[in-house]
Amino acid sequence: MPPVPPLGPALCRLADAFLRQTGRNHSTTAAAAGAAVLTGALLLASTGSASAQTIAPTTPGSSAFTAPHGAAPASALVQVAGPSPYTLPSEQLSAQESVAIAANLFTEQAAAAAVSADQAAAPAAEPAPEPAAAPEPAPEPAPAPAPAPAPAPAPAPAWSAPVPGAPTSNPYGVRNPHYAAGYHTGVDFAIPTGTPLLAVGNATVVSAGWAGAYGKEVVLRLPDGRFAQYAHMSTLSVSAGQKVAAGQQIGRSGTTGNSTGPHLHFEIRSANQYGAVINPVSYLAARGVSNF
Repeated sequence: MPPVPPLGPALCRLADAFLRQTGRNHSTTAAAAGAAVLTGALLLASTGSASAQTIAPTTPGSSAFTAPHGAAPASALVQVAGPSPYTLPSEQLSAQESVAIAANLFTEQAAAAAVSADQAAAPAAEPAPEPAAAPEPAPEPAPAPAPAPAPAPAPAPAWSAPVPGAPTSNPYGVRNPHYAAGYHTGVDFAIPTGTPLLAVGNATVVSAGWAGAYGKEVVLRLPDGRFAQYAHMSTLSVSAGQKVAAGQQIGRSGTTGNSTGPHLHFEIRSANQYGAVINPVSYLAARGVSNF
């Protein structure tokens, strides 16, 4: 810093005159004004050259030289190098509408654009996996088929042949003088001794035993009041008063009594006596029996 030049005689005279004019009893305010005038004079005296010189403060306190610097401006703010005059493009526009917004100034539009950009850059969220489908319930087992009803037993035959399928050796009604009635009162079936003999219908045993010329015999009373006679038997399987069913065995064939060989003499009687007879084959055929 260059040395301060001494005050000239003219300046000293000026200061002395000022003091005499104000007087010694002036208030502190006048002294301060004088000090300011003195200071200005010093500044004027110090500017002896064209270039400005820095003057150090003479009193302590806050000043342009001693005030602390303000905080550095935030980086987001626009820094203006200096004032630049501008003219409104139109009187209808306000000054605020004509101010250009700096590119680095944060605005709501810029914020919205930034959010949109972030959303576009973010990877698309994978869709939540669909919940696994609940397993289908197991199909209910088909109900077990009801057991087939047992077949109903075949109804017992109401009528039967005395010897199913046996051949006829002597038919009913053949005239013969050797018979007491003068004709054959029954039908003879040619079968070997011991062939099973069956009841021709549901019946009651009237008699079972020896009957003279008929040998061993069985007489049955049938449901319609008629009688069936079995003669020349070898064995008997029923007794008087017994109930029998159609097709049930009542004994076996033979050749007992007045017989010339093994056979069955079979009669259908309208009354339980000799000679009260009807054709046995026609009687059974009328009741559905045909297997003889």
